[in-house]
Amino acid sequence: MATFMDVHKGFVGVTGDQLQEAHAADLAIEASEGVHFEKAWLDPESGMVFCLSTGPNKEAVQRVHERAGHPADEVYEVPITV
Repeated sequence: MATFMDVHKGFVGVTGDQLQEAHAADLAIEASEGVHFEKAWLDPESGMVFCLSTGPNKEAVQRVHERAGHPADEVYEVPITV
């Protein structure tokens, strides 16, 4: 499984509870694409959300986000960890 970090823009003013709802929507359907979302981080002032996941490819990650109603603006594979 590859590791991915994706970025969402436009979440200005979103609360922790709203982020949890969006994350739960991903978790509810992630298995159908062979993806697992590990964590999500939010900066409500800038509206930036970052999600860490594992999966077969970045297209699968994006499909989960799209189906859950919040497509990512960018998805990066992060093959090196230190």
